[in-house]
Amino acid sequence: MSLLNYTIAFIGLGNMGGPMAANLLKAQAKVKVFDLVPGAVAELKSQGATAANSAIDAVDGADIVISMLPAGKHVQSLYLGDSERATAGLMDVLGKNTLVIDSSTIDAATSIAVGTALSEKGIRFLDAPVSGGTAGAAAGTLTFIVGGEEAAYQSALPVLQAMGKNIFHAGQNGAGQIAKICNNMLLSVLMLGTSEALQMAIDNGLDPKVMSDIMLQSSGRNWTLELYNPCPDVMPNVPSSNDYKGGFMVDLMRKDLGLALDTALKSHSSTPMGAMAQNLYNMHSMQGNGQRDFSSIFELFSAQKPKI
Repeated sequence: MSLLNYTIAFIGLGNMGGPMAANLLKAQAKVKVFDLVPGAVAELKSQGATAANSAIDAVDGADIVISMLPAGKHVQSLYLGDSERATAGLMDVLGKNTLVIDSSTIDAATSIAVGTALSEKGIRFLDAPVSGGTAGAAAGTLTFIVGGEEAAYQSALPVLQAMGKNIFHAGQNGAGQIAKICNNMLLSVLMLGTSEALQMAIDNGLDPKVMSDIMLQSSGRNWTLELYNPCPDVMPNVPSSNDYKGGFMVDLMRKDLGLALDTALKSHSSTPMGAMAQNLYNMHSMQGNGQRDFSSIFELFSAQKPKI
């Protein structure tokens, strides 16, 4: 796919944003990048991007703006400005009909507030959080879960397809964020259930690889068993077989579970499994595992051995 006719500003070049921007360059888009970490900007510049000195510099002349930031407060400050710091937001400099795609995972309320404010300025906005982790970002196989107007979604498709494999339109602004946290809450529960089942098998003398194969062909089959086994040395090329390095950090899962539980509170949804998952991931992080892959929750079960 060629994006020769697109000028894209990409703001936020972390573990996810950097590879995403690189894939836009591979699709021949003109990409101008900015990040608070100079080294991240330099890396993308070495791949053909234009380095910007600020977010405002990055969006100058851009048809599309993509952001990938840590939290809702950063997204709000970027686009709407920060009154306490007396800084302007991008909404004051973006031209009408500019398409903004925010791929950060944040609370839906902030996403809706930003989208509404931009819309009042004639700027189109999509919330488009992703699933697929750093490996998916590098390979260009991410899943994008998009909220926003249909016309804006259709305009964004060629750009999203350069970075992802599966693109879903979940509904209006904010729907992408809701769908993402519902998915990640379920993922956390599946990872916990898979971990405790495999550990019980090990405790009773079964080979975890054999047990995994059995469950893969039985009613316990799920994504973690298929693609992301949490037990070390059962599956190659996954974090569990690399001392839980890389992948999706425990603290990022904690963040998403926090968003999910806040959303459940507002909608009066019953999420007892999500609440238990949040408690267990909080405990795991407090034991010094916050920067490890979330599948390392397996060790929470393997460590609970009675002393004889």
